[in-house]
Amino acid sequence: MSRRGVGLSAFQNRSALSTSYASHGASLRSTHLTSLQNQLSVFQSLLHNFALKHGEDIKSNPTFRSEFARMCNAIGVDPLAGSNVKGKGGKSGGKGSWWAQMLGGDVNDFYFELAVRVVELCRATRAENGGLIGIEECRERVGKGKGIGGGMDVSEDDILRAVKSLAPLGSGFSVVTVGRMQMIRSIPKELNTDQSTVLEAIQILGYVTCSMLEDNLGWEHARAETVIEDLLADSLVWIDAQTAEKEYWSPRFMASDD
Repeated sequence: MSRRGVGLSAFQNRSALSTSYASHGASLRSTHLTSLQNQLSVFQSLLHNFALKHGEDIKSNPTFRSEFARMCNAIGVDPLAGSNVKGKGGKSGGKGSWWAQMLGGDVNDFYFELAVRVVELCRATRAENGGLIGIEECRERVGKGKGIGGGMDVSEDDILRAVKSLAPLGSGFSVVTVGRMQMIRSIPKELNTDQSTVLEAIQILGYVTCSMLEDNLGWEHARAETVIEDLLADSLVWIDAQTAEKEYWSPRFMASDD
């Protein structure tokens, strides 16, 4: 009986020790979480003061604006996120985005205006490129303002954020990566693997032919021709029929040659 008592006592001690460890662990996690929340609050307060102090630079300088936006993202602040949180009585705060709260409506309006221009540009060039335009090309065209009003001094980061702001509208605009290039897709159609491969090859070489695809990728002629025909149908490539073998170019390269 005495041995049995010692065994029970040891079990109770281990159980108490395990409970103590669990309680201490929970206390440490709670303390750590509180500390992180306090640090985040301090960071956000400093970011707020920084935004107020350098507001004009953020509004006018695309590089400065891009770096500031990255600072926001690093601490979990989405500058374009709405903050219409219902307060007491169920009424909406109606404060708009974080940009609008910190810097007034100018920067907020800037991104919405830029988004409108991106949409106009994509629609205007859809017959040329099949609804797929590079971020850099979009930035250059918006900067020149050709066909869509005066130019805007913007960065690639500004273009990406403007496209992102369209997502809640279900507009079908998205950013995709083809090869090493980020592009805006303004049509809901997805590119398949073969189409992406051909477009990536055109990025590198400038153009492709069916024989080039067959020789370098080991494709059958029917496969190469089918992919090319699909890309032609969507205006994603243009054809040069004045050569010995038909060459297929990206509209972007053809436009730059002009």
